[in-house]
Amino acid sequence: MDKQIKNNLPFYLFQRYDDNPILTTKNWPYPANAVFNPGAVEKDGQTILLARVEDMRGFSHLTRARSPNGFSNWEIDDHPTLTPVEKHNEEQWGIEDPRIIYLADQDKYAVTYVSFSTGGPVVSIAMTDDFSHFERLGCILPPEDKDASLFPCQIGGRYVLIHRPIIRGEAHIWISFSPDLKYWGEHRVLLPVRPGWWDNHRVGLGPPPIETPEGWLIIYHGVRITASGSLYRVGLALLDRDDPGKIIHRSDNWVFGPQVNYEYMGDVPGVTFPTGVIVNQLTGDLRMYYGAADKSIAVATSNLNDILDLLRSKSI
Repeated sequence: MDKQIKNNLPFYLFQRYDDNPILTTKNWPYPANAVFNPGAVEKDGQTILLARVEDMRGFSHLTRARSPNGFSNWEIDDHPTLTPVEKHNEEQWGIEDPRIIYLADQDKYAVTYVSFSTGGPVVSIAMTDDFSHFERLGCILPPEDKDASLFPCQIGGRYVLIHRPIIRGEAHIWISFSPDLKYWGEHRVLLPVRPGWWDNHRVGLGPPPIETPEGWLIIYHGVRITASGSLYRVGLALLDRDDPGKIIHRSDNWVFGPQVNYEYMGDVPGVTFPTGVIVNQLTGDLRMYYGAADKSIAVATSNLNDILDLLRSKSI
């Protein structure tokens, strides 16, 4: 990263795609109020997004979009891909905000999402190998809980989950462990809110954890209440590879936040909400997919090596 960029952080760590937003309701093959907060993965040479689609009732489902380059020429399913089902009462009011990882030991993709009903939001998991057929594992933690993702591998013989419960009004990022994806324990706060800071009201996981040689990179959102409403911006943290409950670095500054019209004009103004990330393992080039103002999907790019350099040097 050159000197000019380093001297102008946080504005240049991530670069917005020139043709943002990449997906809006105008692209959708059926009526929708909003298209946002997608999970992302690469499969068979294509980028796959599972987008949260809010219908005109205010209920959400997930729909698949595919692209050969992850930026343009999106092919969108002509009907919802994953919808609420009656026998899962926790999905009564919709399913939201997916995060996707590939679990090698299962040889399947795990989609962690929020189920919403009269009981409140809960964390649910569905497994798939083709993004057409899904096996639901159901809700795994009680309400109120959101912003969850599995790690892409077992650590110390256990599955690991990051999530964001709300307890007594507090909204920190937590970490939990499981032997079987069903029973979860050893719950503890991982990243707390920081009173007075840009992330002082609530924090939540963005995309799934990213494995690096130096630890697990966490991209997260932080919320600050302002005179004009909630402001959602993005920060970084690095967790120990073998003990992900241990924080190695956490950015002081936010590194990405609302700046352009499509991030301010929407159903919830002032929101940049990343939920998907794809990294080129050879070059380190990174694509971060995010919901903009709870209305559309956009993408920003960076480089994994630059991010790690800055975290190490505590320049952010």
